[in-house]
Amino acid sequence: MRRRCWQSIAMFFLLLSTCMASAQSVVLIEIHDAITPASSSYFLRGLHHAEQSGAELMIVRLNTPGGLDTSMREMIQAMLVSNVPVAIYVAPSGSRAASAGTYMLYASHVAAMAPGTNLGAATPVQIAAAGGEDDKEKAKPDPKTTKAVQDAAAYIRSLAQLRNRNVEWAEQAVFEAKSLSANEALELNVIDLIAKDIDDLLQQVDGRQVSVADVNVTLNTKSAAITTLQPNWQEQALAMMANPNIALLLMMIGVYGLLFEFYTPGSIGPGVIGAICLLLGAYGLAMLPLNIVGIALIVLGLGLMVAEAMAPSFGVLGVGGIVAFIIGALMLIDADIPGIGISWQMVVPLALTSAVAIAMIGMLAMKVRKRKPVFGGEAMIGERVLALENFDVEGRVQGFGEVWQARSGKPLQQGQAARVIAREGLTLIIEPEGEN
Repeated sequence: MRRRCWQSIAMFFLLLSTCMASAQSVVLIEIHDAITPASSSYFLRGLHHAEQSGAELMIVRLNTPGGLDTSMREMIQAMLVSNVPVAIYVAPSGSRAASAGTYMLYASHVAAMAPGTNLGAATPVQIAAAGGEDDKEKAKPDPKTTKAVQDAAAYIRSLAQLRNRNVEWAEQAVFEAKSLSANEALELNVIDLIAKDIDDLLQQVDGRQVSVADVNVTLNTKSAAITTLQPNWQEQALAMMANPNIALLLMMIGVYGLLFEFYTPGSIGPGVIGAICLLLGAYGLAMLPLNIVGIALIVLGLGLMVAEAMAPSFGVLGVGGIVAFIIGALMLIDADIPGIGISWQMVVPLALTSAVAIAMIGMLAMKVRKRKPVFGGEAMIGERVLALENFDVEGRVQGFGEVWQARSGKPLQQGQAARVIAREGLTLIIEPEGEN
């Protein structure tokens, strides 16, 4: 009887472990913006979580206009050496995997798209902006441009060969900026399948063999549980600061705060807030490809606006500062990367606000400079003191909460009021009140 009991218990735990082993999991992350360092951080954390939890698959639901080359390559490099297969799924309908997104699709173990989505236009953006198809005579690309486009073509070609996908079209996406719909991509062997949603995707990839770290793995996703991983607060903050509009706004708030602190010493609060915003803005801009001329024009514009506030020139310096600031802000990002750029709607109001803010700070500073000093010898001039004793020339007086040695050109009686007209060291020069 006891033996049968132990056998039953052992069988129970064996069945339990079998059920747990068969309960597969899938990690889902979502990238619905330009590819930035925040996207890369989120992707790498998701991949690490999938590996640690023994997930069967990681799905990236993607909708991107493109992004930074460095961030894209970080994600692809991690994908290629991952122990967990990665499925890039362009969804929902109406989404796209343009530019950097196309490279990610080619690098994935499973490339999938929802109906009504598209991919392509993988030409490096600096090349895409150089000339148009309607031009009768296209300018010969410079060596830097040729080098960039050849490098991009070689990169996507190697990914296509690695995943046995259409190499010819991959090169066309780079050299000719071609794009495809989901159905066209499936017909041309650019993607593996079209799925209407995540559940449909899991059903279709179930039983599919993929090469993971040079080992063929059969996916078991039919009844897998989906774990959705959301960006944490650090990644959300990084994404916000990687937005050049937000980064520029933080920089300007920092400049305003420091200017206010500089012209009105002792405020402390504006200076602290300004320093924090300036550092955060600089950190955000440091993640982006910046144009040195754009930075110089922004600095020049701010300098001219400050000069206008401190030494009015009938608006010449102020207008010049606003124009320089606007041009510099629009030139700030050194590449026309989709989804990463400074917008007119941001620049013009910010320039006008900067001019008004700097003018107000300048006027406030001028008022502060004209105020009577509140410390030192000059602050005592004109103030009232009381004689503590009778004296003709020198004696003691009470003033400013202290007893002072004083000298007067006229006699004073004890308790008589006098006014300070000067100070020599620790001696006050006074005259009886009411006399000039």
